[in-house]
Amino acid sequence: MSFTGKYELQSQENFEPFMKALGLPDDQIQKGKDLKSTTEIVQNGKKFKVTVTTGSKVLTNEFTIGEECELEMLTGDKAKGLVQMEGNNKLITTVKGMKSITELNGDTITHTMTMGDLTFKRISKRV
Repeated sequence: MSFTGKYELQSQENFEPFMKALGLPDDQIQKGKDLKSTTEIVQNGKKFKVTVTTGSKVLTNEFTIGEECELEMLTGDKAKGLVQMEGNNKLITTVKGMKSITELNGDTITHTMTMGDLTFKRISKRV
């Protein structure tokens, strides 16, 4: 199963409390919560390029499954991380105490981020 494609955000849960916990300023959180987000994924074997566009903000991460890499966080900070694949449809990353699981089911991507007891969930559909 290939992750390659363009996905549009359909819904998200716990955006505000999660972004507050990450340390984003309130004005950025308020601006960001209603913006439509598009994720473009290019998968070439174990290599991935993920580009998330939210309004005018573009976040791009490139990584190879099983190899340590530098990932840009939602806050703009960069941190070393390792992306693992479980089965052929699930990417799991742990960076700076935050666990991120991206799961592909058909044309739907569910991205769940957990930090402590807070969980932020985004659901996107292939366009």
